[in-house]
Amino acid sequence: MDLIQTLFATLITLGILVTIHEWGHFWVARRCGVKVLRFSVGFGKPIWMRVGRDGTEYAIASIPLGGYVRMLDEREGDVPDELRQQAFNNKPVMQRIAIVAAGPLVNLIFAVLAYWFLFVWGVTVVKPTIGVVEPASLAEQAGLQSELVLTEIDGREVRSWEEVNLALAARIGDEGVLELRAGQPDSGWLKNYSVPLQGWNVDLESESPLRAFGLQPWQPLIEPVIGQITPDGAAHTSGLRVGDKVVAVDGAPIADWMDLVGVIQASAGSALSFTILRDQSELALSITPGSRELSDGSVVGFIGAGVQPYTWPEDHLVDLQQGPVQALVSGFNKTVQMVSLTLDSIRKMIVGVISLNNLSGPITIAKVAGASAASGLESFISFLAYLSVSLGVLNLLPIPMLDGGHLVYYFVELVRGKPVSERVQAFGLRVGMALLFSLMALAMINDIARL
Repeated sequence: MDLIQTLFATLITLGILVTIHEWGHFWVARRCGVKVLRFSVGFGKPIWMRVGRDGTEYAIASIPLGGYVRMLDEREGDVPDELRQQAFNNKPVMQRIAIVAAGPLVNLIFAVLAYWFLFVWGVTVVKPTIGVVEPASLAEQAGLQSELVLTEIDGREVRSWEEVNLALAARIGDEGVLELRAGQPDSGWLKNYSVPLQGWNVDLESESPLRAFGLQPWQPLIEPVIGQITPDGAAHTSGLRVGDKVVAVDGAPIADWMDLVGVIQASAGSALSFTILRDQSELALSITPGSRELSDGSVVGFIGAGVQPYTWPEDHLVDLQQGPVQALVSGFNKTVQMVSLTLDSIRKMIVGVISLNNLSGPITIAKVAGASAASGLESFISFLAYLSVSLGVLNLLPIPMLDGGHLVYYFVELVRGKPVSERVQAFGLRVGMALLFSLMALAMINDIARL
């Protein structure tokens, strides 16, 4: 069932983003008088096709990892004299620029609208209240303490842990001083904090920027009550049931769920004596946690059990619902922030500040798409917006074969007054294909390594 859900979510995700991208090219091309021969979602042999009144073929192809809009073009075949004015290559250079740029720009517009929807719909987030400050960390050097609420990072307002993570991610590999503001907003008490970064580097494969900075979010006391059990896991085979409350492990009292998690993770392969409360009676169970290797190579124990649902105190939640106009401004600002972060991440990968191991391919996208879909509408739309920004930005990169590479040729033509030679374009195409295929191969290798 999980596999089916993941595949379905992936197809929906890629289908939406590819369709709106290609629709951008299609819509502007039609407005510029270019005859569109085919609008395809996916590559390869069509599994469904319909011919419109205008003669355009609308298709869904067998390989759902992209799409294309095929336009009438004298460079790709003979064009009847009566249709020459409808050929893409015969349109003024500014119109060709508009057609090519439309796909990525529509992706960015979609992101703005997606974030707008989330802000209008209303998103409830957890206040960035500090739970633990790790010793000898940058957070401790800055003077931050537990129970403080973060309100600003580098002058940008932060209202959730997601925004804190994004703000910290933007400073990975940077020099200079990180400026923070924290305190008790409800009482009006706020204080400025700062810490020099000196080329702060983070292995994003093994930890988040938040954790690398030395902060753990505050969490309410969670009772160690079993809410779910995985079939064939150690918890299931040992007789643990949903609703059981763990009161002790090896005779040591268990106060909350995180205490239990810590004991289990530290006991891979070692038998543990559980004392549980079931129907007002205490029972003893022996459970041997299995082992799981994390991305950083460390091994932790697990038993295949999850906590029962719990609620956050109201004073630790923030409702980000906004009116339509304000939400549009917030959606635009959020998109600009994500574009900036994406470009900065690409730059840092090129100069070696961020490892190329962070590149992700279709397998990772599929896993995240499935997880976000399972988490609810808000998470899925947020993931769509993020991926749409990434798709838009990456397609605008000046790499031959991408939209950005074609735009470079057209801007050169605009300056020179004549097109770039076919020989130069052919050479650029080979270079672009080699670069893209290399990046795709690296992304796939990273995906497989994460499995």
